[in-house]
Amino acid sequence: MPVSDRILEVNDLSVEFSTYGGNVKAVRGVSFSVIRGETLAIVGESGCGKSVTVQAIMGLIPMPPGRITGGSAKLNGHELLGLEAKEANQFRGIQIGMIFQDPMTSLNPTMTIGDQIAETLMVHRGKSHKEASEQAVDLLEKTHIPEARMRVKQYPFEFSGGMLQRAMIAQSLACNPSILIADEPTTALDVTIQSQILELMAELQRTENMSIILITHDLAVVARMADRVAVMYAGQIVEMGSVDDIFYESSHPYTLGLKSAMPSNIGDRDKKLMPIAGSPPDLFSPPQGCGYFARCPYAMHLCEERQPEEFVVQGRQDHRSRCWLQHQDAPKVDALHQNNADRSHVD
Repeated sequence: MPVSDRILEVNDLSVEFSTYGGNVKAVRGVSFSVIRGETLAIVGESGCGKSVTVQAIMGLIPMPPGRITGGSAKLNGHELLGLEAKEANQFRGIQIGMIFQDPMTSLNPTMTIGDQIAETLMVHRGKSHKEASEQAVDLLEKTHIPEARMRVKQYPFEFSGGMLQRAMIAQSLACNPSILIADEPTTALDVTIQSQILELMAELQRTENMSIILITHDLAVVARMADRVAVMYAGQIVEMGSVDDIFYESSHPYTLGLKSAMPSNIGDRDKKLMPIAGSPPDLFSPPQGCGYFARCPYAMHLCEERQPEEFVVQGRQDHRSRCWLQHQDAPKVDALHQNNADRSHVD
């Protein structure tokens, strides 16, 4: 992709946390970029480093115990890592908005919804309280909350889960950010409300021409929303590609495992889900080789001994995989192609 199209560039980001048991290497050399108007989904099981990655970019890692040990994150050429709070506030909330995983604990229970949205505009845009309050009504209407002029005077406990998530979206859009980070935006919502939230995000992306970084472990959400996908495991991105690459031409055994563990309404109803056996590696002392070695059904001796390189898959520069099976001298594994054929649809 042309460099000029990239809004956010993250290169070799590493994050550690100091604990009584030692240093947890939560993020290990993560690199990705985001272009204007696209949705990049970052997927993986709990503990793989998804949320820590975006929190580091936003300057939300508590230090200590956390620390950024390497890498860079540039927004339109401006370095975000290592900024003081005052400097960071010139970007977060203005150029980058964030929807947190649990709006009930992210919103202030002692302030009205309208005041919390207005506060963002007053701090970052210098609006008067009257101007900001009026704009808060407009933002709630934009997120399809009915009777917005009445709702701005209510407190978070008076909102349902879906309405709270809409209020969070309204707050994050207050300053027209270039990028919206959505960290598990549909967690704990029923499927009907989940669908409405996803439709709202897609609509706002079109009207506001913003990019979205979507953090999730739900592949159905990814299939519906994403343009590109980064699959994370044990603090690393193990596969990156377009949404079609990830679902139809999966190249990393972990991606295949995630797909096999996902329910589908296509095919034999009696077919059992195939969970990934074992547990993620101990990130106090990450493995010398591939982090997925102990759980991988296709593992080779090389996988245990050496960290896999990032390989281009089938000559497609935008589809990359950290797996020795993609090496030109690796044995061909028919099961990889069969798995893609069996799981070629996600509805």
